[in-house]
Amino acid sequence: MEERKTAWITGASSGLGLSIARAFAEAGWLVIAGARSFEDAPEHQNLVRLKLDVEDEASCERFAGLAMRLSPRVDALVAAAAVLVLGSCERTGVDEYRRVMDTNFLGAVRMVRRALPAMRRQAQGRIVLMSSVNGLLGIPFQSAYTASKHALEGYAECLAMETQPFGVQVCLVEPGDHRGGSRRTRLTACREDEASSYRDAFDRACAAIRRDEDNGLDPDRLGRKVLANVLRPRMRFRLCVAKPDQRLATVLHDVCPARLFFSILNGYYRGGKPNENA
Repeated sequence: MEERKTAWITGASSGLGLSIARAFAEAGWLVIAGARSFEDAPEHQNLVRLKLDVEDEASCERFAGLAMRLSPRVDALVAAAAVLVLGSCERTGVDEYRRVMDTNFLGAVRMVRRALPAMRRQAQGRIVLMSSVNGLLGIPFQSAYTASKHALEGYAECLAMETQPFGVQVCLVEPGDHRGGSRRTRLTACREDEASSYRDAFDRACAAIRRDEDNGLDPDRLGRKVLANVLRPRMRFRLCVAKPDQRLATVLHDVCPARLFFSILNGYYRGGKPNENA
C-alpha cells in the first residue's frame, strides 16, 4: 500500500495558507498545518493542527519534532506565514521592518532548514515559498512587505540550485490580490498617524489596496493551482497567480523606464478615496 504523502503548511489558519491546506487535505495528503493561533489538535479529515510561531526557533523545532512523529516523511513544505505592515518608508520603524522580515522571510528559512534533512534522506521533496507580485515590483506604502518578498525571491534561487542534486525542487508562488485575507495580519505602522506628511497619499493607497483585495481572485483556486504544481514531475519555479492587469504590471516593471513605471503605479494608488482606510 502506497504511503500517504505528507505536507507541512505554515500560516494555515487563514487566507492563502488555509486554502492551500484544504486543497492538499482534500487530495488525500496528510497535512500538518501550523499557525500561531492554533492549539495542538488530533487529525481530522487528513489535517492536523499544531501551534507554530515561525518567528520563534523553539516553536519551529517543536513543530518539526511533533510532525516527524506523526509522519517520517516531508513530501512538501509550503511556507505561507506572513504579515503586512502598511506605512511610508520614513515612518515605518526598524522594529516593524524587523517583524515583517522575521515572519515572511526568516520564518520560511527556519522551516526550510527543518524540512530539508528529511527531504534529502528521501531523495525527493517539494518546497513552496509564498512570494507575491510584490516580490517582483514595489508598491507605495508596502516597503516592509515588498522587501521581505524580494528577499524570498533571491533566497529561492539559491535554494533551488543547492538542493537540485538531492532531488528537491523549489517553487516561488507569486499571488496577486485574493479575497479573504485576514485583517489580523495587516498592520499599520505606529507612526503613520494624522501628523504624517504622507497621510493623504497613504489613505488613498490603502483604499486602493482594500478595493483590489475585495475584488481579488478566489483563494481556493490558488490552493488547487499550488497542489497541481507540486504534483507535476517538474515543478514550475515561478507560479504567478494574478489578474491580467497585475501580471501586466510585472512585465511593464521590467521593460518601462523606471520614471514612467513609477508614475503609472503612483497614479493608480493615488486614485482611491482617502476616507476608505484599510
